[in-house]
Amino acid sequence: MKSRQQGITLIGFAIVLLVLGFFAFMAMKLVPSYIEYFGVKKAMSQMATSGNAQDLDGLRRELIFKMGFQYVDDATIQPKDITIDRANNGAVLHVEYDKQIPFIYNIDFLLHFENSVQLRNASM
Repeated sequence: MKSRQQGITLIGFAIVLLVLGFFAFMAMKLVPSYIEYFGVKKAMSQMATSGNAQDLDGLRRELIFKMGFQYVDDATIQPKDITIDRANNGAVLHVEYDKQIPFIYNIDFLLHFENSVQLRNASM
C-alpha cells in the first residue's frame, strides 16, 4: 500500500525563505531607528523630571548631551528639531524629526518621529 507524501517542495521552501529574508532585511534596516527613538524618549523624560529649566539653547545642549548616553546619533536630531511650546500649564519640550533610511536600490523608508513632554519647574 502506497503512503501519501506530505510536506513542502523545494521551490515552495525557497519562496518561503525569500519572503522571510525580505522581512528580516526590512527589520534589520528599521529596528535601529526605533531603538534610537526610544533613546530620544528616555532622554526627554529625564529632562522633564530633572527640573533644570533654562533658556532654549541650554535645554537643547542638555538634551543633546543626555541623548549621547542613549546612543542617539549626532546627525539624527538637529537643534532646530527641538522646540519649546508654552502652554497654560507651563512649558512643553517638543522634538520632531524625520529619518530617511535607504532600503533597496532607489527605495527608501521615510520615518517621522515626534514626542512631547511637560517640563517641570519651567520658568521661561
